[in-house]
Amino acid sequence: MLRSRPAESRNDAELIRANRGFYESLWAEARLIGPERFNTWPLLQQLAAAATRRLEVAPGLRPRLPLEGTCFVDLSHAALQRLRASGANAVHGMIGALPCAGASFDLICALDILEHVADDDSALAELARVAAPGASMLLSVPLHPEAWTAFDDFVGHCRRYEPARIVARLAQHGFTIEHSAVYGMQPKSSRLLDLGQWYLTHKRERAMWWYNRVFMPMGLYFQKPLRWRAGLGDTQGVDELLLRCSYQPVPAPSH
Repeated sequence: MLRSRPAESRNDAELIRANRGFYESLWAEARLIGPERFNTWPLLQQLAAAATRRLEVAPGLRPRLPLEGTCFVDLSHAALQRLRASGANAVHGMIGALPCAGASFDLICALDILEHVADDDSALAELARVAAPGASMLLSVPLHPEAWTAFDDFVGHCRRYEPARIVARLAQHGFTIEHSAVYGMQPKSSRLLDLGQWYLTHKRERAMWWYNRVFMPMGLYFQKPLRWRAGLGDTQGVDELLLRCSYQPVPAPSH
């Protein structure tokens, strides 16, 4: 069932509880999947080879940047424990208050995160703060508020973006969209989403077993190579976009 509008009125504390409730359970029963298994790897492998200072925000157990040499920041203790056990440098933190020095990264990855925070403006300001001039950033965002479903609520989303809004919001913080690609694996069937939500609510342990051992491997198997296009591209009917951005500091206003 579609909702008329996203729940952007929820505060940070409510969103953190929703995200922890969903993702802590998910990662507690999940296995770490290496970045080379995802269709983002051809691009990120190339970018990572030229960027020794790398940051990935909120990867959970689905990191997209190389485990070695990347700083991972996540809210989930279950995810942090397994990342560290695999040799990664993983620290506890949130996108709105990154435990990192300014201008310290040349490559930043923040997938499926901006829609989860109440104050996305502060989150983008933090990403801009830790980005070095000329840095590359990979960001994914869900589109079209009118496409909102109860599943967005359930997984802790705060908003979907109008395409023009995300372009403007990124530009305010010095990020320019260089390329984009259609992204994500959300089922098209609302009945399937409703069924999945019911199982996650009433049979969570069983639902997590099926997700981690059946649906996630199937999703990896059937994922298609990303088709990059210049700028934002056509967004009609697109549920989610992967954005490759470049960063240059916004000049301070002159007085």
